[in-house]
Amino acid sequence: MINRRQFVFALGAFPFAGSLHAGAQQSGGLRRIGILISPARPPSIDAHYIGALPRALRELGYVEGKNIALEWRFADGKYERLAGLAEELVRLKVDVIVTGGTAANRALQKATSTIPIVNAAMIDPVGNGFATSLARPGGNITGLSLTTTDMSPKHLELLKLMLPKLSRLAVLVNLGNPGHPAIVKGLQANAQQLGIKLLPIDARTPDDIERGFATMKKEHAEAVIVTIDAFFIGQRQQIAALALKNQMPSLFSVREQVEAGGLMSYGQNLADFYKRAATYIDKILKGAKPGELPIEQPASFALLINRKTATALGLNIPNELLLRADKLIE
Repeated sequence: MINRRQFVFALGAFPFAGSLHAGAQQSGGLRRIGILISPARPPSIDAHYIGALPRALRELGYVEGKNIALEWRFADGKYERLAGLAEELVRLKVDVIVTGGTAANRALQKATSTIPIVNAAMIDPVGNGFATSLARPGGNITGLSLTTTDMSPKHLELLKLMLPKLSRLAVLVNLGNPGHPAIVKGLQANAQQLGIKLLPIDARTPDDIERGFATMKKEHAEAVIVTIDAFFIGQRQQIAALALKNQMPSLFSVREQVEAGGLMSYGQNLADFYKRAATYIDKILKGAKPGELPIEQPASFALLINRKTATALGLNIPNELLLRADKLIE
């Protein structure tokens, strides 16, 4: 039987003093929520992980067109567009802005120091200068924190279980993402301890991804770790297809990429993050200061394995991995 782990967050007590942003102190009226998303707009927002946000807002009593207006902005996977979109939302004088990822957070941080920002998926918020501490962020940024910088030992462990003789490992990174250098550094340190040679591949466009897989094959990489990145999530179909075409076992941090045909993922459920982000919006609109709302961290993670992809790659999934999997995709 496949066990499911419950996604748990450690919550602190939330004070409810007045917001930094005057608009969030008003009672009644239509409240405007800006949403800055790095990937392209999906065909269906509701079917995408970001759809968890408007659904959760509805559950909290916020109805679009009645008491809230959602201002969506999509960067189409082009990080250079984030600054302009962030400034556009600031000019609209929205009451709160929701985003995900380090690059978008950096753009918003430069665009405003007063409008509350809820980041649904931050990487190392303290180390990246977004918060003074997790318990009391200070400033106008709060939200939820990913722990991907500490995931390299677990990712390497899982790949070694699947591929015991692994010696050459590619890692697909987007060095336009401010959080990725730390992830690569962690992977390099842990890979060296295991005697694994790491091959970092920088990709910022679909053509880069295509060339990157060609380089992996040329350099005889035996597997690839794809770092968590909004652009890579948006290109998940391309990445899964290229990994399969090149007979490259792949490991990710988010389930969407395994559902698209990748081999394994170990990490957090992004839909849960965006669902939790709605509670921050609710508290801020009711008067809480973002700098006093503790940043949440996930307390559990999920392992997904795509059996169909494993079969296509000619891999027999070890029993230990089968027993540890939270979900098997047939």
